[in-house]
Amino acid sequence: MIALVQRVAEAKVTVGGDTVGAIGRGILALVGVERGDGEAEAQRLVDKVLAYRMFPDAAGKMNLSLQGIGGELLAVPQFTLAADTNSGTRASFSAAAAPADAERLFSYFVELLKAKSRVATGVFGADMKVSLVNDGPVTFWLQVAPQSSSLQNKS
Repeated sequence: MIALVQRVAEAKVTVGGDTVGAIGRGILALVGVERGDGEAEAQRLVDKVLAYRMFPDAAGKMNLSLQGIGGELLAVPQFTLAADTNSGTRASFSAAAAPADAERLFSYFVELLKAKSRVATGVFGADMKVSLVNDGPVTFWLQVAPQSSSLQNKS
């Protein structure tokens, strides 16, 4: 799973002119789901997003996480993050999860987030308009790959 996270002063997402999700200070997370991703990847990505230190402390260093500042999170599904752009001038989406799988995992990701933080969301599969005030700007690409069974058995 992939999350493109941006530190924001505020962000919102609208569908058909109606605001469906809005936050103040926090993180806008654009979330993509790849083939082979499952609940374990969603859990690891939630942990990473919530703990990633991207907010300034009293000395101005990026030492505080979203949880550390008590911020909010806007999660927006974005399948194009799973695009392969290595050749040509048109993206391939063969690495993206099937829509039903991606929707299920995005919903699970949001459910996990809501247990730990204040969360607003976009609408899966909708034509969304996302607006934000990027704070910094600070943007990070966070990705967790499926762990192979051989790696899981090595402890």
